Amino acid sequence: MAEVTLAAESRTEFGKGAARRIRRADRVPAVIYGHGAAPVHISLPGHETLLALRLANAVLTIVIDGKDEQLALVKQVQRDVVKGFLKHVDLVTVNRGEKVVVDVPLHVVGESAPGTLVNVEHQVISLITDAMFIPTGIEVSVEGLEAGSQISFGDIALPESAELHGDPTAMVLHVVIAPTQAEPAEGEAAEGGATESTEA
Repeated sequence: MAEVTLAAESRTEFGKGAARRIRRADRVPAVIYGHGAAPVHISLPGHETLLALRLANAVLTIVIDGKDEQLALVKQVQRDVVKGFLKHVDLVTVNRGEKVVVDVPLHVVGESAPGTLVNVEHQVISLITDAMFIPTGIEVSVEGLEAGSQISFGDIALPESAELHGDPTAMVLHVVIAPTQAEPAEGEAAEGGATESTEA
């Protein structure tokens, strides 16, 4: 996974007023913590940070005040529920070669057997993986699967650098028979054919 470098600035002012001033300057309040160190309060460039967060589990190189570098993963993001801008970002420090627990998106690929539907129970998979080799996504193929087929977390092929974190027997998805057009109730069928049922 490619690293993303963000230029951070230290901050000493806190509270809602200070946060608003930071955001008006097109920057985002943030904090870095982890490994037993005291939290470091910073601000990040707004547009660059927004672009970086489009990448799931991106490893960020945070350069603080042009000198101190720290690798970090995004732990939590607060957004404005109406306008969608970033309000605050929590980052956790990582080291090269360190194992981390992350949720990675699952991508269902392929087509199940004709006349079936795929019911997905989980959209992400929790993995233990090298911080520098976090997959951007894991594919789960349903190609040709018949009704009654199931895929559990333990059935999913993982990269060599990753291992499952969680219950391998938990179901990810299952294949069911697709619902067919409902039979018309008695007395509803007109001569020459059945009425067509529709869904709202």
